[in-house]
Amino acid sequence: MEDKPIIAVIDGQGGGVGRMLVEKLRARLKDRAEILALGTNVHATEQMLRSGADDGATGENAIRYNAPRAKVIVGVVAILAGNALLGELSPDMAAAISCSPAHKVLIPMNRCGIEVVGVQSAPLPLMADKAVEAVERILEGD
Repeated sequence: MEDKPIIAVIDGQGGGVGRMLVEKLRARLKDRAEILALGTNVHATEQMLRSGADDGATGENAIRYNAPRAKVIVGVVAILAGNALLGELSPDMAAAISCSPAHKVLIPMNRCGIEVVGVQSAPLPLMADKAVEAVERILEGD
């Protein structure tokens, strides 16, 4: 039996973005992939688990261990920057995410001192839909 690809959703603070992403990924992908909730704090992980993630883990070691195992990593662009999310995302977490061989599907939220130019602003639910479509294209490319 072939293992399902791992889609790691990474979020922190209140977990609202991660929750939305997990809900939309689960609705679209059904059981074609394992959705792994990786939170920088317990609250974010719990939110993603409640919204349909298959499994979850919290903290720096969990992100450092699981980032290289993922086929796709989904989150906001700030997860690539150390000390983002009001300091919840450590430089080691950001390094593990950016160095992972996983495809990164990132939502360009202009927070944490990072402004992505050349990208049209859109409501979060629409950006989440586009992220899910990108994940689906990546999985279909296998």
